[in-house]
Amino acid sequence: MTWDVALILGIDGLANGAVYLLAGLGLVLIFSVTRVVFVPFGDIAAFAALTLAAFETGRLPPTIGLVMVLAALATATEVGSLLRRGEAKKVPKAILAWGVLPLLPCLLAWATARPGIPAAVQIAVTVLLVVPIAPLLARVVFQPIADASVLVLLIVSLALHFLLSGLGLLFFGPEGSRTAPLASGTIPLGDGFSVSGQVVLMVGSAIVLSGLFFLVFERTVAGKALRATAVNRVGARLVGIRPARTALLAYGSASLLAGLIGVLIAPVTTMYYDSGFIIGLKAFVAAIIGGLVSYPMTAVGALAVGVVESFASFWSGALKDVIVFSLLIPVLMLRSFLSVHSEEEEDEVDQ
Repeated sequence: MTWDVALILGIDGLANGAVYLLAGLGLVLIFSVTRVVFVPFGDIAAFAALTLAAFETGRLPPTIGLVMVLAALATATEVGSLLRRGEAKKVPKAILAWGVLPLLPCLLAWATARPGIPAAVQIAVTVLLVVPIAPLLARVVFQPIADASVLVLLIVSLALHFLLSGLGLLFFGPEGSRTAPLASGTIPLGDGFSVSGQVVLMVGSAIVLSGLFFLVFERTVAGKALRATAVNRVGARLVGIRPARTALLAYGSASLLAGLIGVLIAPVTTMYYDSGFIIGLKAFVAAIIGGLVSYPMTAVGALAVGVVESFASFWSGALKDVIVFSLLIPVLMLRSFLSVHSEEEEDEVDQ
C-alpha cells in the first residue's frame, strides 16, 4: 500500500465515520434516556434515502403510507389506554397528537411529489416525513413495556427491525435506488489529490450537527431535561420532568438524525429497503466503544469504525464487515477488565 492509496482510504474512512458518528449519537441518546437499544435506527435512515429517491423521480413516496399506518396504530393504542384508565376527556387531544400531527408531513409530501420541485424542498420534506416514525413506533411498542429489563427491550427492538424490514419490502419494493449528488465538484488538496464535494458535505454536516447537538444539551431546557432523565429517571420525575415526554423527544431527535443520514448517504450508495441494518450495526459498534453513555467516545469510535472499514475493504472486501465487528472483542474485554464488580452485585447474581 502506497501513501497515495492510504490517503484516499483515510478520506473515505472519514466520510463513513461521519455517518456512523451521527447514527451513534442517536443510539446513545435513545439508550441513555430510555434504556432501549434502538435497532431500527438504520431502517429509518434507509427509508429516508428511498423517500428522497422517490421525490427525485416525481413519484409519491411510499413513506406516506407507512407513516399513516403507524399513526393509526399509535392513535388506537393511546385511545385504548386512555379509555382503560377512565380518561375519556383526553381522547380528542390524543387523536390530534397521534393521528393528525403525524399526517401533516404526509400532506406536505403529497403536495410536493411532482417534477420540478427544488432539491432543497425535497430534502426538507424527506426529513420531515420520517421524523414521526420513531416516536410512533415508541408509542406502539416501547412505551407499554418501558419498565421491562434491558434484555427484553433489546429483543423487542430486534423483532421490530425485522417487522420494519417486512414493511419496507411491502411499501418500497425490492428495487434499490440512488439519488443525485448533493454537492458537485472537487476540492484539490495538492499533489494531484482532490476530495469530492459530497465527502466534504458529509464530514461538514457531521461536525455542524454534532456541534448543534452539544449546544442543545447544554443550553436548552429540553436538552437539560434529557440529561436529567438519562442521569436519574426517578430524580427527574421528582423535579417535574416526565420521562415519557423526554423519551418521545429522544426518539424524535434520533429520527431527525436518521433522516439526515439517509439524505447524506443516498447519493453515495444504492439503498434498499433493508440496507439500514448494517448501518445501525456499525453505529452500534461505535456506541459500544463509547459505553452507550459517552458522546465524545462514541464520536471517536465512529471515526475508528469508518477508517477501519475503509482499510479493511482494501485488504479484503469480503471480510471488511467481519473486521469491523471484530473491534467489539477487544473493546468488551477491556471494559470487562476495567469495570468494578462489587460483592453486592455478585450476591444478587447468585440469588
